[in-house]
Amino acid sequence: VPRWLAPGERNVGLRFQRLKAKLGDKSNASSEVEYQGAVGFLVGKLGRGVPTIIDMVNHTRLDCLLGSASLMQVSVAHAVHHASHRSAFGGVLAEKPLMANVLTDLALEAEGATALALRVASSFDDPAQEQFKRIATAIGKYYVCKRAPALVYEALECLGGNGYVEEFPLARFYRQAPLNAVWEGSGNVIVGDVFRAVKGNPATIEALAAEVKAVGHPAISKSFQNAVSTLQKGAADGTAEMQGRIIVEHLALVLEACAVVKSAPAAVRDAFITSRLGDGSGAPTRSAQFGTLPAPLVDPAIFARHRPNVPAPSA
Repeated sequence: VPRWLAPGERNVGLRFQRLKAKLGDKSNASSEVEYQGAVGFLVGKLGRGVPTIIDMVNHTRLDCLLGSASLMQVSVAHAVHHASHRSAFGGVLAEKPLMANVLTDLALEAEGATALALRVASSFDDPAQEQFKRIATAIGKYYVCKRAPALVYEALECLGGNGYVEEFPLARFYRQAPLNAVWEGSGNVIVGDVFRAVKGNPATIEALAAEVKAVGHPAISKSFQNAVSTLQKGAADGTAEMQGRIIVEHLALVLEACAVVKSAPAAVRDAFITSRLGDGSGAPTRSAQFGTLPAPLVDPAIFARHRPNVPAPSA
């Protein structure tokens, strides 16, 4: 439905009712539109609207996944930069054990989100990975977009009161963070889409299994099998939908771990798997809050990877 039909000729059937007053994303205007006799053109075959739009939706979901991962990365960078230069309580914040735990945990979360987002993006360039793309896009979009607000908040808190004021970017990041989880299918919609993909085409689960097998890590393999077993049991006793979120979350962590193994140094890989998957039994070694890693996993080298390389000011 074009805004203009020809040079100087408006499509007068488009009636813009208002611009929405949104929580965030204010620089990207959204409107409410009514179509009253507007001129439109088919972009697919008549009666095949949903299949036609699905491909567009998948690309937009990839945008959401990449956008949230990027927001997580830049938020961690701000937190690490601030903590590396701010001194309090007798020393540099980043060198304090509790802050080092928080920063390591935030860095691991961003590593997993970014590795998965890029892995999913690569599948869009390979027709042979169509089944992986179909299910991994939805899984990644669900989990990473939901993790972004919690991570951005924790990064904001690393700056103390400065993080909450508009002169610093974290306040805007925090308003922006929930958007991608809502866009192109909120949580329950995406979980339902994962289930439809699995039910309609078992090759999607086989594609995930192949990804796990290629990595060959015992804890990842065990976690994947546990998630599949929960899914199969739920399908048999009618509780699969009720457990949908935890199943998709487990699958997302498995895919993040696979991507991290292939892209990150050993210290990041080992800390990510241990803290997020444990031994694969479904019992991670951290609590729900950031900064609750076991002491052996806290490593300044992990969050140092996220420290911005800011050039010194010229004299």
